[in-house]
Amino acid sequence: MNIVIFGPPGAGKGTQSNLIVKKFNLHQLSTGELLRKEIKDQTKLGQQISSTIDEGDLVSDQIAGDLIEKYISNKIYKSRLIFDGYPRNLNQARNLNNLLSKYDQKIDIVLKLSVSLEIIKKRINERQTLEKRTDDNELTAIKRYETYENKIKPVVDFYKQSNLLKVVNGENSITEISNEISDLIDGLKG
Repeated sequence: MNIVIFGPPGAGKGTQSNLIVKKFNLHQLSTGELLRKEIKDQTKLGQQISSTIDEGDLVSDQIAGDLIEKYISNKIYKSRLIFDGYPRNLNQARNLNNLLSKYDQKIDIVLKLSVSLEIIKKRINERQTLEKRTDDNELTAIKRYETYENKIKPVVDFYKQSNLLKVVNGENSITEISNEISDLIDGLKG
């Protein structure tokens, strides 16, 4: 099974993805982590990504798509991926469908974590303290949230039309969110 999980930066996608990976034996594909790895490895692409993120913008569809295809094309991950933070726009959603189709796969469910800006600001401040993430500060978080919300609506509509979208209350506790997601995934198997 392939799953897409999305929500604004700071919604808890990574935390929930890790829990889903463990419970359902999937592989997490976090575009954020892939991008941070490029930055950490100080590749030419990483430098380009870094300046884009520092400005509060999102990386290009081409960069994200190229990073994603490396995993979709690997037989080890076939129909065992959870896409964390991708797709972020309609073009990426269509591209993901095309890439999956190219490798004889599909999306089984799309989970959207619904979280308010106030909760995001609180979580970003906590995460900044705990993880010392350089891409986290309140002003950047607000811009990223607003950018995300503006760009994600067509993606939400795209997956709604495909009857794949399930909206999860991302303001509940980690355990409550995890239980709701597990019930939704278990429902696919039944």
